Amino acid sequence: MRLDAPWLKTGPLPRLLAALDGEGEEAAVIGGAVRNALLGEPVHEIDVATTALPDEVIRRVTKAGFKAVPTGIDHGTITVVIDGRPFEVTTLREDVETYGRKAKVAFGRDWKKDAERRDFTINALSATRDGAVRDYVGGLSDLNARRVRFIGDPAQRIEEDYLRILRFFRFHAAYGEGPPDAAGLHACIAAREGLGALSRERVRMELLKLLVARHAVAALVAMAEGGLLLPVLGGVPLLAGFSNMIKVEQALGEAPDAVRRLGALGVTVFEDAERLTQRLRLSNDEQARLASMGEGWWRIDPAQPRKDARALLYRLGPQHYLDRTTLAFARSQAAANDKSWHELIALPRNWTAPKFPLSAADFTARGIEKGPKLGEALRKAEAAWIEADFPADPAALKAIADRAI
Repeated sequence: MRLDAPWLKTGPLPRLLAALDGEGEEAAVIGGAVRNALLGEPVHEIDVATTALPDEVIRRVTKAGFKAVPTGIDHGTITVVIDGRPFEVTTLREDVETYGRKAKVAFGRDWKKDAERRDFTINALSATRDGAVRDYVGGLSDLNARRVRFIGDPAQRIEEDYLRILRFFRFHAAYGEGPPDAAGLHACIAAREGLGALSRERVRMELLKLLVARHAVAALVAMAEGGLLLPVLGGVPLLAGFSNMIKVEQALGEAPDAVRRLGALGVTVFEDAERLTQRLRLSNDEQARLASMGEGWWRIDPAQPRKDARALLYRLGPQHYLDRTTLAFARSQAAANDKSWHELIALPRNWTAPKFPLSAADFTARGIEKGPKLGEALRKAEAAWIEADFPADPAALKAIADRAI
């Protein structure tokens, strides 16, 4: 089979491969770029494997005028930057000795042995400069069947790195069709206690990618049935709500959002957001979004006056407003095309919250000294201004300020 991808013929990649190929060394594109190109999926990153040792890679790419960054030189990886675009170049490796989860690894020159060290057959495909696809582990047939299958013994692959349990479901959600590979699924279930040994950051990364994959619902159901989802989330997964969130996103024309989907899957109240934050070591922004989703979503109703929706948007800001109203919609009994919910959620596109027009000077001019009383007057005035639906005329503002003191 031959790969016909434009990035193999034009742009910086052909120049990189030309620099690495020849004089006894060989280079090829490896992994996800080959897989996605064969499937007609978008290619975001292009990785290269080579027989050349790291020092030789640096010598060759520097001579060609490219920038070499030793991002993972101990593992044989050099990041080569060409015209501002990075490419990871990794020297072939092979297992010299394996024992338990550890393996003694050496740089090698055998493409088959390097392929056999990888996780799944569809991730071990490579392509040469002229587009010839190499398959040493049955990846092409699995790709055609849309099957995610471990290379070799699934239990051994998982024992090498328990993150492969989550990767199995993530890749199945993204590229698989039908039920997961039986041998792989059984091995994941048998090794599920190993998930507790993983860093929270690595679990977070894989889970968020899984949540936006094409068949995320089916993959999560399989995980839940195998007892794998509860230890990841630390709580009962809300699979129906997660499925509804996807339908709502599609009906609204919203792009898949991993954090919002995580909220639909695992957040009912504020405490759930705290648990997930600790469990997955979420970023401050992710934590804030989940906390907002768990705060009063059940009180949102499109039948309420629009002034209430404007007040909510003013207090939350566009992002948190969209998260919370979308979650409320997904957990309502309304159909995905319900007009009133669509109008409610579209409010940030149609109305921009104004800035509170009164300031401290408006109250000091009325004899309020700086300090707690001034702060209290400002808070009362802002609350009255919101309740009055954000008036801007001077007479209304003067009345609000007078009442606040």
